[in-house]
Order: sequence, then structure tokens, then C-alpha cells
Amino acid sequence: MEIHESVPSPSRIGLDLIAIERGADLTLDLRLESVSEGVLVTGTVYGPTRGECTRCLGPVSGEVEIGLTELFAYPDSATESTTEEDEVGHVVDHTVDIEQAIVDAVGLALPFAPLCSEDCPGLCPDCGVALATADPGHHHDKIDPRWAKLTSMLGDSNGGDDPEQGGGRL
Repeated sequence: MEIHESVPSPSRIGLDLIAIERGADLTLDLRLESVSEGVLVTGTVYGPTRGECTRCLGPVSGEVEIGLTELFAYPDSATESTTEEDEVGHVVDHTVDIEQAIVDAVGLALPFAPLCSEDCPGLCPDCGVALATADPGHHHDKIDPRWAKLTSMLGDSNGGDDPEQGGGRL
């Protein structure tokens, strides 16, 4: 039997930073075959993904395509009696539940650290602005922490930069 249809995702499927959202359309292109020990399900599942870039925290969207090959054992078959309960799926009331197989495959297919683009520069470590949209010369003047105490002692009392008047910069 072949199945070609779209179904809504029953739950959020994926990782913390990127996933197929609940209710998103999953496209199933599957083949179910009766084999000696059970039902062999093969095919592909496609779904849209949404998430967050790990560098700049911007939105990330795309698609994931997974290949499935799962055996679901018939009741009282040799496969069912020789494997652990969670090792192989089972045919129950003439049906198979492929949800867990999809969840497992999607989790392995998605990137652990999704990026909005391969060259995403991330966020400025000082102010948090996205560097991709910041001014080209974006930077912050930092005082070496070893000299920071001296800046409070020198201060800019007269508004000038003359070090002999006590208004110099370090």
C-alpha cells in the first residue's frame, strides 16, 4: 500500500531551537509492505521548520526531509518475541503508529545549532545589537580594566584633553 498525503503535525517535533510546529503540514510519501515478520514502512516525510538562529537570535525557517525505514512486528511473531518492547514498533489492531519514528528521525536531521545564514556575524558582545544590521564601523571604546581606576582619578574636570590639566584620556 502506498500513502501520499499531507497531515497536520500532532505535536511540536524537533529540538529546542528549531522544530516542526504543532499543526504544520507534514507531507507523507510512504510505502507499507507486508513482510514475514510484520509491516515494513519506507518512504519520506517533509515538513516546514521554524526556529531561532543561535548567533543572532533571528528567525530561521526552512524544510526538513527525512527518510523512514521502520519494521512494525506482527503480534506473536518471532521478531516481537525476540526484541525488547521499545526496540521495534508493533502492529496493533491492524494499524501502525509512525509518530515516534518521525520524531526520532526529525531530531537527528535538524541542526543542533541553526543559523539564519552560514556567515551570520551574531550579536555585538557589548550592546547586543545584531551585527548584520549594525553600522559598518560598529565598535565600542573599551578601557583596559587594569587602567580603569586611573580614569576616575584623572577625570575630565575642565572638559579638555590636556593631561597636565588633569583631563587626559587613557
